[in-house]
Amino acid sequence: MKRKIYNELLEWKQKYSTKETLLIEGARRIGKSYIVEEFARNEYRSYMLIDFSKVSKEVKEIFDNYLTDEKMLFRLLSLQLGVKLYPRESLIIFDEVQKYPRAREAVKELVANHTYDYIETGSLVSIHKNTKDILIPSEERRIDMYPMDFEEFLWALDEGDMMDFARECFERQMPLGQALHRKMMNLLRLYMIVGGMPQAVLEYIDTQDFDRVDKTKRRILDLYRQDIYNYADSQAEKVVRIWDTIPGELQRKEKRFRIGSVKKGARTRDYELALFWLNEARVVNPCYCSTEPNIGLKMNVDYSKFKLYLNDTGLLLSHAFSEGKDGMQELYRKLMLGKLEFNKGMMVENLVAQMLTATGKKLYYYSNPDKEDASVRMEIDFLIRKPAITSKHNICPIEVKSTQRYTTSSLNKFHDKFKAYLQTSYVVHSGDLKIDDGIVYLPLYMTPML
Repeated sequence: MKRKIYNELLEWKQKYSTKETLLIEGARRIGKSYIVEEFARNEYRSYMLIDFSKVSKEVKEIFDNYLTDEKMLFRLLSLQLGVKLYPRESLIIFDEVQKYPRAREAVKELVANHTYDYIETGSLVSIHKNTKDILIPSEERRIDMYPMDFEEFLWALDEGDMMDFARECFERQMPLGQALHRKMMNLLRLYMIVGGMPQAVLEYIDTQDFDRVDKTKRRILDLYRQDIYNYADSQAEKVVRIWDTIPGELQRKEKRFRIGSVKKGARTRDYELALFWLNEARVVNPCYCSTEPNIGLKMNVDYSKFKLYLNDTGLLLSHAFSEGKDGMQELYRKLMLGKLEFNKGMMVENLVAQMLTATGKKLYYYSNPDKEDASVRMEIDFLIRKPAITSKHNICPIEVKSTQRYTTSSLNKFHDKFKAYLQTSYVVHSGDLKIDDGIVYLPLYMTPML
């Protein structure tokens, strides 16, 4: 499957590989190992893959005994694994490097020798358990990888031309037209259901069977839960409680995550480590409250107020309907046809959060829940900063609408209060592109173009 991160790998090879190793971080089962091995096959004369999650006893002993002796280390590994290595023409892949932190620390010396190129992949690489007693090398370039985004999903379905045309319409600020818009929305609904986990996408392509797709997603959810118990240690119970509470919190009108929903009387500070664990595992996309939409959203963050979205909307759907493991084919069919009555807002907002995160944006929102003065009571789903920085007018507020009937009262009040800081206001909705009274109404599938 074609992935955009491939271009980042190429750039690293051309510009930085002689000075730095590349560390690819991301959640489990998003395709890190697959794309790195594909890159190695295409771009190098040979490669050696060391998967520390299932390395043999013999290979582990070689690392234990010769990690500081590069020449002997790779001579023995070449014999053990049957891979011939060529100086400056071979790539060494340390897969699931968090399982063997010493290899990550040794990268500093290995890169300095300039014999081979090195790529590491992993998840949970920054938690204390995986960094204890090692020195993190400064010669490590880190990039994040996410589930397949909507465009990558369309590539897999051989529908990439649709996104190219949508991008052209976005740039020209023109609608797609009724027929093509309907087709794009159908494809987006399919993406929302299947999600961006490569195994689920492949299952759909191979079978067109939603039941089998759902079972694939549930296996991934089971793996995530198993990881919590295996690696969260004393925080495992708290992590599981937060994890299981996410769908219910997203279903509320005000989607701010309430720690009190996890356990009565709970305080945010008691769950800080558990929240950090989920964030570090890359299985959630946190969205923090920014108290003022000026040039530096991060400088005005209230970290005690946040929303938690799942990293993949397809996984959220299976997680939310965890009690209905049978008969998902019919549920998904009704979702595709728009004939199922449930709070689609949670799915659509999670989808927008996933799309924004996949483009490298940090998530922020604004909220004023004033109970006495309705004129200042408002909530803006997302705030993003425009690429070019000016003294003012840097922030773009985004409202997400999942139904055909809605108002823009919050957006209007927000504009009146903060107009000196704002550039373009967006409503992301299920309709086609239009511009009305200074607000740009974007179809959901154009979210990645913001």
